[in-house]
Amino acid sequence: MIRLAIVDDQQLFRESLSSLINSIPNTYVVQCFESAKNFQEFLLHEPAPDIVLLDLQMPEMNGMELNDFLHKKHPEIKVIILSVHDNERLISSLIRSGVDGYLTKNCDKQELLKAIHNVYDQGFYINKYTMQILQQKSLHKVSSYENINGIPFQLTKREIEVLQLICKEYSNSEIAAKLFLSIRTVEGHRNRLLQKIGCRNTAGLVLFAIKYQLHIDV
Repeated sequence: MIRLAIVDDQQLFRESLSSLINSIPNTYVVQCFESAKNFQEFLLHEPAPDIVLLDLQMPEMNGMELNDFLHKKHPEIKVIILSVHDNERLISSLIRSGVDGYLTKNCDKQELLKAIHNVYDQGFYINKYTMQILQQKSLHKVSSYENINGIPFQLTKREIEVLQLICKEYSNSEIAAKLFLSIRTVEGHRNRLLQKIGCRNTAGLVLFAIKYQLHIDV
């Protein structure tokens, strides 16, 4: 059972979204919150949900600010941002800030379900449309790369192979089987990629791969 919370200042939207999620097998909305501060107070006394569906624009504390708080205080909670906007600069900024998924509020039930399960199982969700938006701003292939601080670094052939499979939504065990490695070795490669690139999560790795056109089939 995937436990979710919804944080959105629009009552009708969060009630409708909660009803929709509770109709999906193996998903359950723990509670809905009208503000980020109410959710913070909940976390002081109750078990954290697996995933929070988070509105981007809210009074007092917006979605990006709450995401920063969760990354520091509750890194075990996966964050899916809900927004009416879909421009490349905003999405890139959100992923760099550590969100695990991004959905527009006009998405359908099937995409919502896929996003929830992908974030829960693989650690990220970026749909095809968003991929295309990000690809339009991507660079040409190069032999060296820069981390988020602009410092050049190199990737090994194996690290690129692991990164490509991460982009294809393979789990650590699936990557290990495909590359004839141990799961622990794959975890090591994933952690080194996070350190080299300087990103917070799997979604950041995917964003980097798109930027340098490394998200190709192995």
